Amino acid sequence: MKTKLATLVVVLLIGANTVFAAEKTEKIVVKGNCSMCEKRIEKVVQEIDGVKKADWDKTTKKLKVTFEDTKTDADKIEIAIAKVGHDTPNHKTDNEVYNGLPDCCKYRENAKTH
Repeated sequence: MKTKLATLVVVLLIGANTVFAAEKTEKIVVKGNCSMCEKRIEKVVQEIDGVKKADWDKTTKKLKVTFEDTKTDADKIEIAIAKVGHDTPNHKTDNEVYNGLPDCCKYRENAKTH
């Protein structure tokens, strides 16, 4: 009887964990231009606890990110991206950080065209 009860408790705990720990995929617009931007954006996102995959497309300017929603969320991801120099819909990078980007990575209207 104790074995059956213990098994039932384990099954319920595993089931509860599966229900609450969901994997989520989001697309986030991230400003950038080149392969250096791509490496920088993907690297900072992949360092966030709970992120499973990150792929930024320099043509569409969209980051496709898959993460565990119990460990992180889109807002935290956008904050991390802004800290390394790239604007997102909800978070703009500091001018000092932006100005420290290589010229080829500068995406704002007043930036050099290349």
